[in-house]
Amino acid sequence: MAKRDYYEVLGLAKGASEDEIKKAYRKLAVKYHPDKNPDDDSAAEKFRECTEAYEILKDAKKRQQYDQFGHAAFDQGGGFGGGGFGGGGFGGFDLNDALRSFMGDFGGDSFFGDIFGTGRRRGGGRSQGTPGSNLQIKLPLTYQEIHDGCKKTLKVRHKATCGTCSGTGSKSGKPENCSHCGGSGRVRKVANSIFGQVMQEAVCPACQGEGRMVKDPCSDCGGSGRTIAQDTVTVEIPAGVAEGNYITVQGKGDAGLHGGPSGDLLVVISEIEHEIFERHGIDVVTEMEITFSEAALGCEKTIETFSGKIKLKVNAGTQSGKVLKVGGKGFPVLNHAGHKGDLLIKVQVVTPLKLSKDERSLFEKLGELEEKPKNLFEKMKSMFS
Repeated sequence: MAKRDYYEVLGLAKGASEDEIKKAYRKLAVKYHPDKNPDDDSAAEKFRECTEAYEILKDAKKRQQYDQFGHAAFDQGGGFGGGGFGGGGFGGFDLNDALRSFMGDFGGDSFFGDIFGTGRRRGGGRSQGTPGSNLQIKLPLTYQEIHDGCKKTLKVRHKATCGTCSGTGSKSGKPENCSHCGGSGRVRKVANSIFGQVMQEAVCPACQGEGRMVKDPCSDCGGSGRTIAQDTVTVEIPAGVAEGNYITVQGKGDAGLHGGPSGDLLVVISEIEHEIFERHGIDVVTEMEITFSEAALGCEKTIETFSGKIKLKVNAGTQSGKVLKVGGKGFPVLNHAGHKGDLLIKVQVVTPLKLSKDERSLFEKLGELEEKPKNLFEKMKSMFS
């Protein structure tokens, strides 16, 4: 099926700005992300498609090539090289590539860096093997764990190398070379392009790039060379991480085939909401209730923080809605030891809903006292009139 125009995919005009391209892509990527649309192949394909379009249009050089030559500029064997994923171009851009690209641009704090490096070649043939897929897992953390940093042990199900056939997929342990490609995993064919006839190289359709054919499949893995296993993985979480940050545990994804490298495990941080605290970046926000008398006379309150209880002085005459700041009692700054945000406390003066007889009497007396200055002012005003 012919590819759609990249501008059409993102819903943009050809002269769209860099900022417009980024905003349009992010909106679509969030809408169709596999995490929000589990088991929805249509959404996954739209996510892959819009990410592929973004990877071209966000890069000024690639965009110029696309505007001039269209998709031909990035077809495998089309003569342009340096296209991105899947070898020399975008012919092999799949869902895993799209997820890597999305995480690289929008996955979280730069502390974790570019966790994917230059990307791995897929369908590389017998000599390189087939890389395993990356896996992604969400890790919910409490605010206390985020404040302190912590160590987590995770159970991860993944595809592991079959121990019976050592990953060959063959009962005898000796798979045969593919007769269609001669074991290379690639085939060449002549194709027409805007430059005339060119030689294109593609993944072998018979062996799907493996370069091998299994005639006697292993009884434990069915010839795939991999079985499902569950491992435990320990992850160190630094203090100050935030929603969307991610940590890469290298080699803990799905096992590769025929000597290919294993994929990685991406541990994506999510925050568990707190009962009394809200997070605003590195600052912590909460509310504190005080009575009329405490607001008028001042008081000292004991409040909770993530580093223990502290005494907080409330000055006399404090008004409802005033924000008190306690420095250094917020979240740590990621990767900057010793730097912390602040604790911000919004004061709420509580109006009692019900009064006892004695309380009502006291408030009535207070009301009389509050009226006296006003009455005195009125008398003085009448004297001068």
